[in-house]
Amino acid sequence: MQHDAIILGAGGAGLFCAATAGQAGARVVVIDHNVEPGKKILISGGGRCNFTNIGAAPDRYLSENRHFARSALSRYTPADFVDLVRKHGIAFHEKTLGQLFCDGSARQIVALLMDECAAGRVDFAFGQAISDVAHADGQFTVITSEGRFTAPHLVIATGGPAIPKLGATGFAYSLGKQFGLRIIPPRPALVPFTLPGGESLFRELAGVAATVVAKAGKTAFREAALFTHRGLSGPAMLQASSYWRHGEAISVDFLPDAPADWLGTMKRQRPKAGLKSILASSLPERLAEALADAVALPGEMANQKDAALTAAMQRLKAWAFRPDGTEGFAKAEVTAGGIDTAGLSSRTMMASHIEGLYAIGEAVDVTGWLGGYNFQWAWASGHAAGVAIAERAGT
Repeated sequence: MQHDAIILGAGGAGLFCAATAGQAGARVVVIDHNVEPGKKILISGGGRCNFTNIGAAPDRYLSENRHFARSALSRYTPADFVDLVRKHGIAFHEKTLGQLFCDGSARQIVALLMDECAAGRVDFAFGQAISDVAHADGQFTVITSEGRFTAPHLVIATGGPAIPKLGATGFAYSLGKQFGLRIIPPRPALVPFTLPGGESLFRELAGVAATVVAKAGKTAFREAALFTHRGLSGPAMLQASSYWRHGEAISVDFLPDAPADWLGTMKRQRPKAGLKSILASSLPERLAEALADAVALPGEMANQKDAALTAAMQRLKAWAFRPDGTEGFAKAEVTAGGIDTAGLSSRTMMASHIEGLYAIGEAVDVTGWLGGYNFQWAWASGHAAGVAIAERAGT
């Protein structure tokens, strides 16, 4: 079947690219090995889909080229997608930190995307395994388990290997390599940490959460941290994981609202209290007990030396955890790394050395923060490629 564009992948980026190009007059087909579209969308945001973040800006994205996302994000903004959500009558709310969620179900976002594709008369080939992709004489040919498709434009929108139980694979990388695109080594991002056996004290706190500031390298996040039976999770840790490299430490401020001399002040105000009691006034009791035991300052505050309290406070505000790894792609929300942006146009997402080849969404080395940023990248990069395809197709 002849089309203007073949889009591989029916996730957020692929569907939005298809709708954009289709509504501009291009004849588009979306191919996916899954039998239904938007599988990762359906589980996102606890089933309510955190579909964008009103604070989405280029500095909230990781990439070897930190400026790459700027062009697409500026030309398709969170406000643009919010207008589309409103057009489809989907009720939504801001949860926290600019995160926008459906009041109802993530299925509403998938329905929105499919309705937009229908308005663009997009064709679909679901449940079809791809056996071959080739390029010759300005045409791309994709052979699937059920047919053969040809088009002058091919879009790689198959994402990364995060959440393999939903069918996620590294297909985008093998295809990128086939066409001479460099691959930034992929790694799990927005993923829980695992702690070594020496940190068993904290594994015993499984289920306990507290607001902290977690820092990886020079980047810090103030959000909730959650102790698990394997290590550390919660928004603060997921955010930090994107910036973490194996072997490095994570610094955690357990008392982000307390000044550096807080324990000295507590010594004067509550001289007969113990450290555990003092910490429990600001932290969950089980966590306060674990930290007090680890700091090891027994007895009443009145009996503690000021230097010991200063040292304890410094530790509590910069507690060093050294994870031995993460829970991997199985638990990662997204993939960091991917198709190198150096080989792509930031305006069109097209490969610089092969006309008509595009890469968008999670397949590309652009990874957003937790909280709707990665969906906004899907919409923005898909829109950029869709507009470019329609322009090149002369529609």
